[in-house]
Amino acid sequence: MLTSLSIRNIVLIEALDLAFHGGLGVLTGETGAGKSILLDALGLVLGDRADGGLLRAGEQQASVTATFEFDALPRPIRDILADAEVSVEPGEPLILRRRLRGGEGDSPISSKAFVNDQPVGVALLRDLAGYLVELHGQHDDRGLVNARGHRALLDRFVGSDLPALAEAWERWQAAEGALSEAREAIAQAAADRDLLLAHLAELTALEPQVGEEEDLAGARAAMQKGERLSGDLAELQQLWAGSDSALASLRSAARRLDRIAAEHPMLGEALASLDRAVIEAGEAEERLARAAEALAHDPAELDRIETRLFDLRAAARKHSCTADELPDRMRAMRGQLDAIEGGEAEIAALERKARDLGLDYRARAEALSVARAEAARRLDNAVAGELPPLKLDAARFRTAVVRLPEERWGPGGVDLVEFLIATNPGADFAPLAKIASGGELSRFILALKVALAEQGGAATVIFDEIDRGVGGAVASAIGERLARLAGGGQLLAVTHSPQVAARGGTHYVIAKSSEGIVTRTSVHLLDAAGRQEEIARMLSGAEVTDEARAQAERLLEGA
Repeated sequence: MLTSLSIRNIVLIEALDLAFHGGLGVLTGETGAGKSILLDALGLVLGDRADGGLLRAGEQQASVTATFEFDALPRPIRDILADAEVSVEPGEPLILRRRLRGGEGDSPISSKAFVNDQPVGVALLRDLAGYLVELHGQHDDRGLVNARGHRALLDRFVGSDLPALAEAWERWQAAEGALSEAREAIAQAAADRDLLLAHLAELTALEPQVGEEEDLAGARAAMQKGERLSGDLAELQQLWAGSDSALASLRSAARRLDRIAAEHPMLGEALASLDRAVIEAGEAEERLARAAEALAHDPAELDRIETRLFDLRAAARKHSCTADELPDRMRAMRGQLDAIEGGEAEIAALERKARDLGLDYRARAEALSVARAEAARRLDNAVAGELPPLKLDAARFRTAVVRLPEERWGPGGVDLVEFLIATNPGADFAPLAKIASGGELSRFILALKVALAEQGGAATVIFDEIDRGVGGAVASAIGERLARLAGGGQLLAVTHSPQVAARGGTHYVIAKSSEGIVTRTSVHLLDAAGRQEEIARMLSGAEVTDEARAQAERLLEGA
């Protein structure tokens, strides 16, 4: 619940610190005293648009801080904060702060938002607002007026197991998604069947192997080198061939020298050197022959290798991969063709699963729809019983539960729920906001909240001038219901009715004062004597009489 509100430099409020309590709190004051400023300030800290008109005259900065305390932070609020990565320790209050700064010249006003002193976007304040404060005013379009929340309210009244229905919906949608993807994949594969078969036939005929391109490229490079060196090798081999070759001359010289080597030691040494030269030349001849053999190339084989390389690389370009990846592409194509052949069995299994999960969701949704219809009748009767005491005798209330078309089904079921009213006999039913006047609308909302027995809703509920245009017994009935409604939580009521004010557990008076050209709005918590005096003023007007004080005392005693 809201425990404190701190306001600085907002319109006529220079500095204000208010503490709030549980139960029914009432705010009173003369017309124009500034009650709307409090609501504007609260709206600002809950994410309403920042307006330069909110800045107090002559000031460049303003701020509003609202503190909420809970026995345990509600789950929706915890989820919102977790998604925004904002941490609030267990037991800590939730502190929302909005700071305004006036722009210079034509610059617009700027604002910053904080949750427990952590900077956040203003959108986060708006996300939290619906769980923190429910405001019902003369021109408010939120809370119970907004049809988007009507189904959730009825479901809480029913006590339905929405998480189980939402889970059934998610399972069904996941199965339908898987079925759709499988159908698309098989349809696409079937459309490409002929192309797949042609590509697979080409690759099967080609029979690519991992590493083949590298081996072929190496062999081609060697053959091309041999082709380039073939002329030089032939000339070198010619030097060693024939009877007049250099090697033959060396051998002939060695034989002749061998015959005379014994004649002189130097000739023997010359013969040894010549023998070594013959040996080295022979080894050179042998190596040259082996090199020629290694570098020898078959033009036909070179042509075959080049053709193979061209085919491999062309196939790789065609399939946007490397030559080494072609075998994997073949396996993938075979898998696609296998999927086409086995796809019908897979589709049948997915269809059975989606059908079964769809039937499960429908059964749950149908049961909830029946429960909603029965609960709607009970709610209509309960609201009807609350209308006469609130001077809405001729009005009728109806909870419309309408089946949605299948494309609009969702985790919340198959129904559209909307609260409708007819304020005059014979008039057609229509949405709350379109039919009721300001005062009627607030009383309708009060009757609905009482009938719902406060099924969920925000931590703090505020009614702004719900008693406008009524008095006497009707005002007493409003006060009694506000007090009853506040029994399980916190409710604040801005009121002009002494009958409503007398029901308050706490009473604040809003006053405006002027000093020269400076006007200020202040708010004070009243004690027992102050309450009696304020209610007497509300009864008698500007001059408080003893009779008014006596009547105020009777109202307080009867509350």
